Amino acid sequence: MDRNLCTVPEPTVTGSPRAGRGRPAAALISVCLGFFVIQLDVTIVNVALPAIQHQIGGSLAGLQWVVDAYTLALAAIMLTAGSTADRVGARKIFTLGLAAFALGSAACAAAPQLGVLVAARAVQGLGASAMLPCSLALLVHQFPDPRARARALGVWGGMGSLGVALGPVAGGVLVTVAGWRSIFLVNVPICLLTIVLLRRYATESPRNPDRQVDVPGLLLGVIMLAALTASFITAGEQGWLAPLPAALLTAALIAGSLFVRAERRHPHPLLPLTLFRSRELSGATAVGMIFNLVLYGTLLCLSFYLQEARHASVLATGLLLLPSSVFVGAGSLASGRLTARFGPRPPMIAGLALAAAGTALLATAGTTTPLAVILAGSLLIGLISLAMPAMTAAVVGAAGPEHAGVASGVLNTARQSGGALGVAVLGSLLGPALSLHVPLLVATAGYLVAIALVCVVLRDR
Repeated sequence: MDRNLCTVPEPTVTGSPRAGRGRPAAALISVCLGFFVIQLDVTIVNVALPAIQHQIGGSLAGLQWVVDAYTLALAAIMLTAGSTADRVGARKIFTLGLAAFALGSAACAAAPQLGVLVAARAVQGLGASAMLPCSLALLVHQFPDPRARARALGVWGGMGSLGVALGPVAGGVLVTVAGWRSIFLVNVPICLLTIVLLRRYATESPRNPDRQVDVPGLLLGVIMLAALTASFITAGEQGWLAPLPAALLTAALIAGSLFVRAERRHPHPLLPLTLFRSRELSGATAVGMIFNLVLYGTLLCLSFYLQEARHASVLATGLLLLPSSVFVGAGSLASGRLTARFGPRPPMIAGLALAAAGTALLATAGTTTPLAVILAGSLLIGLISLAMPAMTAAVVGAAGPEHAGVASGVLNTARQSGGALGVAVLGSLLGPALSLHVPLLVATAGYLVAIALVCVVLRDR
């Protein structure tokens, strides 16, 4: 483990009154429920996009924003949420995030037009951004033993991966039975139940009241991510050499440069650059970005390919992806045990390699390709879940428990930023024929780059 983190200030820890009854297993359930609903809403929308388009209209670019408004809001505010959780307590911020997520979900279900839906999805993303880094900080606090923590992270990762994988299936069933608005309404009772469990059984995390909010970093980070995502979406709609995508990309680069400069000068930066002195943390974070970039982009492309190019129903699309859900859950649970025994490197390489094989297989698919080939490819992609808990363990282990909130915020910001970019980039490569050839060849290349990173920066135990 790289220990070049000594320049990050140590927190001043204070206690927390009425911190719950301290039952780790019950606390794990409540945290996992929250993480599950966050991840579910990343992908449940994909299969519903054609139904949304048919009812309230919108272009492909507009539908990409339905997905990316969520992931962008999730990514842009997450670092602030992570540092705020370190300052005032992770359980408190997690609870507020659940409430915002429930309100955003209800607004999505009531949206009369696409613009309102996009705005409500952003509210959902803000709620999720408060929950995601706090879930890791709470787990680190509930499970101080590294091996018990690795197993808990396996369960946590399994629930999150299951949410991602079950999204298309649940979406297909709900849209068929009750319409697309039901995919958002289902979140409300889950959030309310999670709030009750969390307040009753999870103990509050240590607090560092000296941390301050980095407003310049927050604003510049939002501008950078939004401009970068918009540049890719508009490039797919207007062409890669059109003036608007170029202008947006230039704005993103300028904001990124100013962001780095601001973080170097701020006494309590949104993104502590000293964390990246750890080679393991830097490498695992980069892998996390590629992980979501490829996975989210692939799921979007698959949904449009199956429903629009092959004319499968929304229910058939969900059922086609159902077997991969089993592989996702099994892979995440296995990853926790493998990571506890062998360290994060082997399960990360295995998961990425199997997913690369899956995207390479799907890249050959056309409109007459046997469904068995599509199923085999999606099953292999489902085993990417082997990499997720291992990747999280690598980041948390490199940063240390005292910086769990910030480090988990860094990882999950990178992942959700990658997800937003993946929807924009791979979606723009679909083309009018909705062919998988180009986007999934790019996805395969992305997984191969991630494998190379793991081999270079992570050490064997």
